[in-house]
Amino acid sequence: MTMLSENPAATLHGADPDRRDLLVRSTTWEADDVMSLRLVDPDGGELPAWEPGAHIDLVLPSGLVRQYSLCGRPADRGCYTVAVLREAAGRGGSQELHETVLPGKTISVRGPRNRFPLVEAARYLFVAGGIGITPILAMVRDVSARGAEWRLVYGGRSRSSMAFVEELVELGEDRVEIVPQDELGIPDLDAALAQSGPGTAVYCCGPEGLLAAVERRCAEGPMSLHTERFGSTGAARAAEPVVVSQVTTFEVELRRSGCVVTVPSDRTILDAVRDVVPEAMSSCEEGYCGTCETRVIEGVPEHHDTILSDKERQAGKTMMICVGRSRTPRLVLDI
Repeated sequence: MTMLSENPAATLHGADPDRRDLLVRSTTWEADDVMSLRLVDPDGGELPAWEPGAHIDLVLPSGLVRQYSLCGRPADRGCYTVAVLREAAGRGGSQELHETVLPGKTISVRGPRNRFPLVEAARYLFVAGGIGITPILAMVRDVSARGAEWRLVYGGRSRSSMAFVEELVELGEDRVEIVPQDELGIPDLDAALAQSGPGTAVYCCGPEGLLAAVERRCAEGPMSLHTERFGSTGAARAAEPVVVSQVTTFEVELRRSGCVVTVPSDRTILDAVRDVVPEAMSSCEEGYCGTCETRVIEGVPEHHDTILSDKERQAGKTMMICVGRSRTPRLVLDI
């Protein structure tokens, strides 16, 4: 490991244009165990623009980084809104947000980024499960305002656990099917998809079981399917063919920080980067969340994530440093 800068961590934090401290203006209970946060610029400035499907990273007081879909209104440039489900069996991020008195405090935010964009289509079918309604809410508002043809199937454990039901029904009572499992069982996906003809864009977000069920039904249909997962699964990653290069140990130059680190076969790029830049952001560390996406300046990255498209991988302009490696003896990254 070669050190070319005395304080690379400070260099990174000060030069990261994608990261800002926002004020938690208020929190609201939207449903059982679902709390929304309204985030604003402390000085009252406008926030970066976003489109339906986008998410932001929240850097929690403990240092944990978690991603949450923006569910407010893109036209409101003065506020970001996210909704957080308390997950008792989760990895601690949602518990921390729910148990910390946040209004009046600042929290570091990175983004927004959009890996779940809303495409133009003749008609839309939205399928949401539980907290998966958050990106779908912004999409439904958008297509409704445009006068597009759309339908929503929204399932949850119980009516009291389902956020934003009233607003969704107001947007189109005859287009919204609310399916609390304790009252009506599980959504009839076959019926919903049967009513959607060619040219329908299907958007689905929710638990893995719901996503898998929709994927099976759309595999041979005339509709385009767009999904967003809360996390990765072994099956999903196994479906991605991985070609391993012969470069086992390589160097990574951190251009902004002025450092060069060596990455041996038993360490990730992220591990090596954190030796000199402890503030390097990540969350899942399995290649599915996008928090650690980094611009590649020189060299050929080897991709092991489940986010980038084939076209993006071939371009080699960014990589997920939590799982990616190098096909060349040296990579130069924008860190």
